[in-house]
Amino acid sequence: MTTIALTGATGQLGRLAIKALVARGATPIALARSPDKAADLGVDVRAFDYTAPDAAALAGVEVLVLISSNDFNDRAGQHANVIAAAKAAGVGRVVYTSLLKGDGSPMLLAQDHIATEAALKASGLTYTILRNGWYLENLTGSVGAALAHGAVIGAAEDGLFSAAARADFAEAIAVTAATSGHENAVYELAGDTAFTMAEFAAELGRQSGKALRYDSLPEATYAGILTGFGLPEGFARILADSDAHAAKGALHDDSRTLSHLIGRPTTPMAEAIRQALASL
Repeated sequence: MTTIALTGATGQLGRLAIKALVARGATPIALARSPDKAADLGVDVRAFDYTAPDAAALAGVEVLVLISSNDFNDRAGQHANVIAAAKAAGVGRVVYTSLLKGDGSPMLLAQDHIATEAALKASGLTYTILRNGWYLENLTGSVGAALAHGAVIGAAEDGLFSAAARADFAEAIAVTAATSGHENAVYELAGDTAFTMAEFAAELGRQSGKALRYDSLPEATYAGILTGFGLPEGFARILADSDAHAAKGALHDDSRTLSHLIGRPTTPMAEAIRQALASL
């Protein structure tokens, strides 16, 4: 059986990917900066830090899943460190979680991914690049605030979001890490059914029984509101920029590559809203 290890194993996507791999009969290795936080995963855990990765932690690893860092301080540099460690350890293939449209994306969020994709291809390692679209959880995470204020806000105008649940993307990680035929492949992954934020607000209103609207704001205004909510200025700017580019199609993809990979339809937006409301 292929020996698979995952970075960022204690993160939201990492935990779901571990679960999906175990469900497929794999015995993955969890790589975590704080191994104690991974004790509940029920798999082998090794200490591993993006900023100073130890190639010894990758001993015997055939497939390394490089889940992109959530630390926006030199993410590309952190990823390059991991790629170098993988090469030094003799890892056979790296599966990397990138961003929808990759080097064709104009989003600020894409820049670290573009650099990482280039570093991975230049490394000589066999790779699989998963260009993940928007997570439904990125949108449902603010349903409480939307209900409290009577509006969903953003800067996406009538742009289409081909969003899917983290669990869908985690399943794609499991499929491509645990099976062959994905060598040097690049996959554009997105939800089956696209929607606008006005449609998202309407569905949230229907399920909650509250009248809701979608207010599309100027990018700078939206960034300022996010900063006022307590988000770091740089991250608020990235989110507002993402919305502004979503208005121009940056987060839309109708290839259905994700559902083809995982062998089932992706999670519908209405189901994600149902789950979010149930958790309030």
